[in-house]
Amino acid sequence: MDWQQYIHSDPKILLGKPTVKGTRLSVEFLLGLFAAGWTEQQVLENYSTLTLEALRAVFAFRAE
Repeated sequence: MDWQQYIHSDPKILLGKPTVKGTRLSVEFLLGLFAAGWTEQQVLENYSTLTLEALRAVFAFRAE
């Protein structure tokens, strides 16, 4: 997966933390939700700006 289409860092957004493009949702925050036991479906339902592809990009980014 080409996570670079979905994840970026901008020093003006969340102090440059990697975020999902078009949102203020950081990779760290989203991974924390999963660590707390959230499912993909719960994340997507609660954060309607996310797509399944963007969520998978979070994992691809972290894996790299």
